[in-house]
Amino acid sequence: MISASDREKAITLIKEAVQAGAREEVACKELGISLRTLQRWRSDATPLEDQRPLAKRPVPHNKLSQEETQEILTVVNQPEYQSLPPSQIVPMLADKGIYMASESTFYRILRKYNLQHHRGFSKAPKSKPISTHCATGPNQVWMWDITWLPGPVRGIYFYLYLIIDLFSRKVVAWDIWLEESAENASQLVRRAILSEKHSVSPKPLVLHSDNGSPMKGATLLETLYQLGITPSRSRPRVSNDNPYAESIFRTCKYRPNYPMGGFATLTEARTWVLAFVKWYNLEHRHSGLNFLTPHQRHSGIDKAVLENRRKIYERAKAAHPERWTRGVRNWTLEDEVWLNPERITSNDSVNKETS
Repeated sequence: MISASDREKAITLIKEAVQAGAREEVACKELGISLRTLQRWRSDATPLEDQRPLAKRPVPHNKLSQEETQEILTVVNQPEYQSLPPSQIVPMLADKGIYMASESTFYRILRKYNLQHHRGFSKAPKSKPISTHCATGPNQVWMWDITWLPGPVRGIYFYLYLIIDLFSRKVVAWDIWLEESAENASQLVRRAILSEKHSVSPKPLVLHSDNGSPMKGATLLETLYQLGITPSRSRPRVSNDNPYAESIFRTCKYRPNYPMGGFATLTEARTWVLAFVKWYNLEHRHSGLNFLTPHQRHSGIDKAVLENRRKIYERAKAAHPERWTRGVRNWTLEDEVWLNPERITSNDSVNKETS
């Protein structure tokens, strides 16, 4: 719910934007509200203050009485049940021929009276914050993962290890092995450092991955510490925290010449992936790079290429201006690339704009 003061600020800002020539609907969109919401706020028939907190709602007909609530509190605090969750208390009472309320009602009452806490000697679970990193140049943040490649028969796989750069999306190192292990990952990281040694950024290098066992192996971690690389991992069971690695695997497996029937040998798999990596780095126009190749972005010629495109479009516009009513295409790229950037909700957008 948005407070009355924030509503007034939003109405004032939109009014100023419209007076400056902006469309009202676009101004509303910038603040994260709909045009209908703005119209409701400005209506004399609608109170400016949100009335929902002041509404008088009828008591639910199925609500527990105070005596029933107190009876539940008495039961859960008995020595027999005081260290058990409602998921066990309710069945135990049922075995005695007693039904007081559902498990969800038990949980709701315990939370209301501050009786629902972590039990036992184990640590209480904590939500892990999302890992986010920013790259302003190549070789500042790398991401890596492992995917299965089909083998000669069903149930046999080859394992593709692949490291890509966040800033340029270039594949800086890859290999295929017969098993997943931290030792193989350690070799791959050393190979990536050697291949990029001439252009490693003075900024500390971050290597991001998911939470697989090869990513957390002692051999790999020791290698990272020796090389001065900072390990970073996704939240448990959240594959979206490593989106760029997942994306390149999809690109790989959806190539027209990808052998859906499987690779006959390890050598055949390495030969195919070698051709794919060359194509991806040198020929593939990446949509996330404004259709530059990863090599162009990684080698630093991206600005010259984009400037050349802009000039070509400007000449085309000068030749036929009537065909360019929406202006020239934006051939620029952001200087910062974020892994898992923080998302701003609509309410945060309103508060930010009106503050």
